[in-house]
Amino acid sequence: MARSKEFDPDAVLQSALELFWRRGYEATSMADLVEHLGIGRASLYATFGNKRDLYLKALDRYGEAQQPQLVRELSPPGPALPAVRAVVRRFAAEAMDETRRARGCFVTNTAAELAPHDPAATLRVEMGWEHLETLLHSALVRAQAQGELPAGRDPLALARLLLVLLQGLRVVGKASSDPARVRDAAEQALALLD
Repeated sequence: MARSKEFDPDAVLQSALELFWRRGYEATSMADLVEHLGIGRASLYATFGNKRDLYLKALDRYGEAQQPQLVRELSPPGPALPAVRAVVRRFAAEAMDETRRARGCFVTNTAAELAPHDPAATLRVEMGWEHLETLLHSALVRAQAQGELPAGRDPLALARLLLVLLQGLRVVGKASSDPARVRDAAEQALALLD
């Protein structure tokens, strides 16, 4: 008869996500994970695989948690530009928030730390960015169709600009002690939508 797990894999994965998010991949050892998660090394390997496998599962979990919020924010009925502006301002506010800025965005952190040399991490980062870009593009196409965005503007190019801006806000917010730097950049980018 197979033994049942003495831990909740879902809760352990969430806890691993939080540790990786706070410390990064390289700075988190298997010993750190075993201690933080409170489960044995053999159980950790049997359930999640090696450290890299666990990290990628945590990254998937993060993406799955972020996507519904972005869909809700960027797909409401009615005018679309206020929704786009609200998302950009939310990213800026989070990048300036003292309690959140130190850890940044898990996807952005992964892009900086692992994407240059890990194809699986790169794929997940690209999927997250593609999702955000698609949502922004759709909202900007709607805005243009509703007369909120001038006809001469390229919604795809603007979506890509905003994607790069949002990721940049996360990076600069982590390192900068000047919140005006993030706030001013966000507002200047939003002025391009007028």
